Amino acid sequence: MKKLPIALLVPLFALAALTGCGGEDYAEHISDVRSDCFLAETEDFSLTVSCISREVPYAADGVACTRSDLIEIVLKPAADRESENASYSVTLHGTPAVSGELSYRSVKGDYFLSQGVTAFPEGSISLTVVENDTAHEITATSVRTQEMLTPEEAVNFAVRAEKELIGRMTGKSFAGEFQVRLVKRGRAYYYVGIIGKEESAALLLDAETGEVLARRVR
Repeated sequence: MKKLPIALLVPLFALAALTGCGGEDYAEHISDVRSDCFLAETEDFSLTVSCISREVPYAADGVACTRSDLIEIVLKPAADRESENASYSVTLHGTPAVSGELSYRSVKGDYFLSQGVTAFPEGSISLTVVENDTAHEITATSVRTQEMLTPEEAVNFAVRAEKELIGRMTGKSFAGEFQVRLVKRGRAYYYVGIIGKEESAALLLDAETGEVLARRVR
């Protein structure tokens, strides 16, 4: 029997990991993914820049459709600077080029901007934030590290943890969708939502090991 070179085996193992159980490519069923986020904080505000790929129009209906890439920017003023009358605009320098005025969200008490892009930044990004008439030059840094799982790998950890649920959602093929969000709360996590026609589950995974830290079902 001929032995395959190691260089050929590595891609084969990677393909097996991405397709999960039963040969199903669960990555094709991701409808909403936040693959990276960039954080910055000053005395006046905190800023989060998220890399989002989401189906349009979005509907948590168990069916994943074609996705569009977006940059979403959320600015949260410091507690002593909160005011509905304040105005904020932002310019993201480099690629992708994003700029515009942020809209106030009264329910969350923050300012928000979403724009379509054709590429996502990596590593760190430079931004100019204009608060009323004052410009702030800041750098936001990615939370991603080389040790972190990809969103697709996180989905497969969730699939393995929820074999029975996935089985009930599978006939000839999987009939559901996934939401995947990289989040940073001191340490990094993946939120993975599994959404079917009648059942759903939400898992919180360690972003590096894929260990399930919390679970909720509906």
